[in-house]
Amino acid sequence: MSLQPPALRFARSSRVALARALVALVLLIALGTIGFHLLEGWTILESLYMAVLTITTVGYGEVRPLTVRGRIFDIFFMLVGVSAAAYALSSMVQTLVSSELVSTLGERRRQRGMNKLKDHFIICGAGRVGTRIIREMQRGGNLFVVIESNPQKVAALEDGETPVPVLVRDATLEATLQEAGVERARGLAACLPEDADNLYVVLTARDLNPNLHIVARAIEEQAEPKLIRAGANRVVAPTIIGSHRMAQALMKPAVADFIDSIAAENLDLRFEEVELAVASTYVNQPLRLTNIRSQLDIVIVAIRQGGGEMIFNPSGETTLREGDMLVAIGRAEALAQLSRFARGTK
Repeated sequence: MSLQPPALRFARSSRVALARALVALVLLIALGTIGFHLLEGWTILESLYMAVLTITTVGYGEVRPLTVRGRIFDIFFMLVGVSAAAYALSSMVQTLVSSELVSTLGERRRQRGMNKLKDHFIICGAGRVGTRIIREMQRGGNLFVVIESNPQKVAALEDGETPVPVLVRDATLEATLQEAGVERARGLAACLPEDADNLYVVLTARDLNPNLHIVARAIEEQAEPKLIRAGANRVVAPTIIGSHRMAQALMKPAVADFIDSIAAENLDLRFEEVELAVASTYVNQPLRLTNIRSQLDIVIVAIRQGGGEMIFNPSGETTLREGDMLVAIGRAEALAQLSRFARGTK
């Protein structure tokens, strides 16, 4: 879903038309300068002065009396030059007016689009971490909106192969988060380059939506507990995770290769979390009696129960309950079937 106004193409075409008109005007002045210089024998400065006077229709009078050839040339030059000047002026006015119109229409359309967003994700910051999150969101087909204040990063998002909905705003402001629909959002990722900014985003978002799932980035290790206290559900420190992955790759290369293969989907395996609805046939059934392993060939790695307790490597005797969150690993098609069974649909 793109929140960019469709009239933006019109504004760009107007700017192109204006540029062409200005180039034509400059070439025409150059042609007039050369014509007066060759036909009348005037200096370059005098010829340029006469060419500009003719095009702008100022009417100060001729620099010197024109010959018959000069008058004939001046007639044609005046007709063409005045027309070109009028076209350039109209193009300039059109560009200015269309820019204001595009801005107004785009803002209204963006606001209407934001008001329709529901159960979406908000990504605050489009730096290196934010860009990777955006790619994952696009790959998963999730509905999301990006908040970024850096014009260069916004331009990079808009020029990509897939349009990205972007709000060019300060993510630390309450009004910005409200405009992004934080009250109706499913989750928020605070991945701004400064810990203080991420702290402001978490505090504001948690105040606006107590049920929002918030994941925050921590630059410094000591910022993690502060972000948790501010309301973040999860805090991710890229430096800590990166060092841990490097240590794993160094000491346990086979484990690291397996995890990397899953992350890159080289093995056609994915991790997924599935919540059991009341209509699911899995509810109140032991895990061994379901078709999860026997037919779908899916491994249940863990179960997060309704009370928050996490059961790792559950046994076949574990009874599944409504609201349980199954953490599963399997192939994409099988996981899609598991999701349907968990919702109670086929």
